[in-house]
Amino acid sequence: MRSIWKGHIRFSLVTIPVQIFNGLEAEGDLSFKQLHDKDNGKIMYKKICSSCQEEIPFGNIVKGYEYEPEKYVVFQKNELDNIKLKSTRVIDIEAFVDLTEVHPSRYEALYFIGPNGDIANPVYNLLKNALLKSGKAGVGRIVLREREDVVLLVPEKDGIIMYKLRYPYEVRNVGDIPDVKATPVDEAQLGLAITLIDSMKKSFAEVTFVDHYRDAVMNMVQEKVSGKQVITVEGKEESAPVVDIMAALKKSIEDAKLKQGA
Repeated sequence: MRSIWKGHIRFSLVTIPVQIFNGLEAEGDLSFKQLHDKDNGKIMYKKICSSCQEEIPFGNIVKGYEYEPEKYVVFQKNELDNIKLKSTRVIDIEAFVDLTEVHPSRYEALYFIGPNGDIANPVYNLLKNALLKSGKAGVGRIVLREREDVVLLVPEKDGIIMYKLRYPYEVRNVGDIPDVKATPVDEAQLGLAITLIDSMKKSFAEVTFVDHYRDAVMNMVQEKVSGKQVITVEGKEESAPVVDIMAALKKSIEDAKLKQGA
């Protein structure tokens, strides 16, 4: 595992030499190239101006912020370079909060934080154990790739996880979902729905996560590489029948209990 950042965690007068690692595995991602169907040549992209229809070289492209429809504030490259943030190589912890206060919609990227050298281990473990015992998470700031991000430091087993958080303005309001109307709920149906939930309870560790799409694509890749004819069997979409909710809930509870007993 190769570190992508080295610096310090600082809270009050305490500093900890640390290094950051990407917490996500990228090797399993599916990646496709766009090719010409006649000769498998890669498709190239041209930058075409919508006004004059000319191909524009990279050096003549500037950035514009659309403040009104079709009205732009134009930035030259050197202007934006002047406001790029330089990393101080310090994660400044500004506060400690309860994890329950951070809504899941705020979580974005995942990183691991480790001590940078043996000398950092005692203080690193001090912070990790303090977070564990207090039940708190540290909120701080870091500059990664010339942008300042708010991060959350969470203890996890023997290490510390760092989540990059979205800013509040990046998250849409759930209240803006269209066509959602509060309607009365039948108490009998609600009771059965809760019973069904209870009958299907599992620990998160017991839930099996399989990427069926990726597995199917990789099987097709292997068949194509080995020269086999690929035959795909498409699943049929089934229209949902109109059923009585009470009957469906009762039958679902019975099925769930049978599965638990199996």
